Amino acid sequence: MFSIDLGSGEPGGPVVVALRGELDLVDAAAVTAALEAAAARGPRIIVDLAGLEFIDASGIAALSRGRRHARTAGGNLLLAAPQRRVRRVLAILWQTDGFAVYASVADAAASAEASRQAVAPVRGLRALVSPAADGWIG
Repeated sequence: MFSIDLGSGEPGGPVVVALRGELDLVDAAAVTAALEAAAARGPRIIVDLAGLEFIDASGIAALSRGRRHARTAGGNLLLAAPQRRVRRVLAILWQTDGFAVYASVADAAASAEASRQAVAPVRGLRALVSPAADGWIG
């Protein structure tokens, strides 16, 4: 049996989506919808794969669509804690796509927070400097 859990996480933190069971063609549309809903809640999404025992190409496509929703919202989608079989399929089908895969949800959350903090000062600087300022080119 397949299940999806959307976690709220900390305010302002990433949305955690836990997948359990087997993700194949039957459930791929539900995963896409859940990831779209997660991106509406917050653009930084972590997909917890610890409980996922199997994934096929349609499941990989659903994750890709979820990442597209997250990036459109200004964030990203990170994968965490895949089991050995799932990690193998990801390596075969996902290798060229450049998905970030972390050993744990905590590692993925730390990476998401670090990237958020690295981007924030640049955005703040651009907000403070006007295009008309001494030779500044945006």
